[in-house]
Amino acid sequence: MAESEPDAPRFMDLTVPEYAYMFAFLQADGHLYAGTGQKGRLAVEINACDIELLHEFRRLTPYYSSVTERTRTTNFARTHHSAVWSLCSLEARTLLNNLGLPYGRKSRDIAPPRVRYSTRDYLRGIVDADGSVGYTGQGFPFISLTTASAAIVSSFISYAREITGSERTVRRNQRDGIFNIIYVTEAAHALSAHLYYPGCLALRRKQAAADGVAMWVRPASSRPRPPRIKWTNDMDRILLSAPTIAHAAAELGYSWSACQTRRWKLRRGTAPLSV
Repeated sequence: MAESEPDAPRFMDLTVPEYAYMFAFLQADGHLYAGTGQKGRLAVEINACDIELLHEFRRLTPYYSSVTERTRTTNFARTHHSAVWSLCSLEARTLLNNLGLPYGRKSRDIAPPRVRYSTRDYLRGIVDADGSVGYTGQGFPFISLTTASAAIVSSFISYAREITGSERTVRRNQRDGIFNIIYVTEAAHALSAHLYYPGCLALRRKQAAADGVAMWVRPASSRPRPPRIKWTNDMDRILLSAPTIAHAAAELGYSWSACQTRRWKLRRGTAPLSV
């Protein structure tokens, strides 16, 4: 007797890689609109060159949804060709809302789900929607994320630390309150290769960029940047009490320039004393 087909995964089971990715992308680039009564819809609008991703969303959704295209004038282009995925099912919208996709404006409010989820695929969805992967003008690989959500950036930094060993501390920029975080060289190589694994659901152009980053090899003439110094209270005390920067550098075992920069910041109050 033939074996029965395995059950299909439950819609938005975030332990399933495709749904974890999809939910993250919806949080970052999707919009839940509330109408009167039970009316409303979820919409995602992206560049038409990425329309294949929206067809994947439609395939993964067991409710009626549609993918359409439109051309319009925007502040950035006279003719902008985009693709839109729309879903109206109240049951689907309620499920997504309960998982953490808010109605209305949401950029600061979104956060990683409180249920079990595939972290690697979730963060790839966030990067595909609000991040970049590629090479800098100087030829160094990078992966970056721009977000208004403190919860998202905290999760991204924590996960990246596990994969790359790189520490990051970021603050909202003063102009628009956005977090901007970037990893370069070896850290970017490791993180992008981990997030964009073969066969994963992703924007095709981002996957291609990540594949290019995975081919990077540091030139023999280029030395890695030394690890960032984790200043402690005792180190700051030695730095401030030493008669000269040379004395402090010799006692601490760090370069003259690193000690000079740290002492300059401490004396001018641009860096707080370590705890």
